[in-house]
Amino acid sequence: MRETPRAEPPQPRPHRALAHTAGALGSGTPHRSDGRPPHTPRGARQPGPGGRPGTTPPVPGRPAVFWALVVLTLTTWQVLVHGPLARLDERLSRALVGTVPRGLSEAASDLGNLTVALPVLALALAYAVWRGRRAQALCAGLAMAAVPLLVVPLKAWTARPGPLEPWAQGYYPSGHTATALIAYTSAALLVSRRLLPLAALLTAVTAAGLVLRGFHWPLDVLASLALCVPVLRWPVYAARLGRSRPAP
Repeated sequence: MRETPRAEPPQPRPHRALAHTAGALGSGTPHRSDGRPPHTPRGARQPGPGGRPGTTPPVPGRPAVFWALVVLTLTTWQVLVHGPLARLDERLSRALVGTVPRGLSEAASDLGNLTVALPVLALALAYAVWRGRRAQALCAGLAMAAVPLLVVPLKAWTARPGPLEPWAQGYYPSGHTATALIAYTSAALLVSRRLLPLAALLTAVTAAGLVLRGFHWPLDVLASLALCVPVLRWPVYAARLGRSRPAP
């Protein structure tokens, strides 16, 4: 009886084996034969201006600016019509004023004085210029210059009296809070991002001191913080742009 020959398993052709080797062209695997990363890797994408993906460098996104403007519009409207939010704000202020020693709250509020905050920013500007970061220094200076241009017209328009001086006007929004936020945050961005928590702390202490001392209503401080969010995009964008450039 003839012996039936045993069937041999099909052998892959050389060019087929090469085509299905991991990392080879046409293999269908995510690896590349030349060692380059896959096209548009997810980890390499950076959010860009406005928080949109795929561009560099990243800056605060549009949602933050949008909600800041919503808060500013709402508080300004309530102050102008003396609505329920403004009345609640006044009751809260009366409950808070004088709850800490006067000297302590006044010292905290002084952190927003031009004589205190501007020298700090000036030193940071000089340091940035010395390090060759002239564009970043310019953006920080422009942000600081924008504070009175935005705050003063709002003060004149709303003409809100102060907590302890009802005969005076022009307390909304808080210029001291805006000065502290822009000056200390810009200085931290120019020197080192590790200083940003300190800048936030100094701004918070300033705002708390203004409210506890009776220099401003709480809504004055909140509106000032919201007003400065769009302005801070300039120094933040410039600082991140400088870090994204390769060192010479």
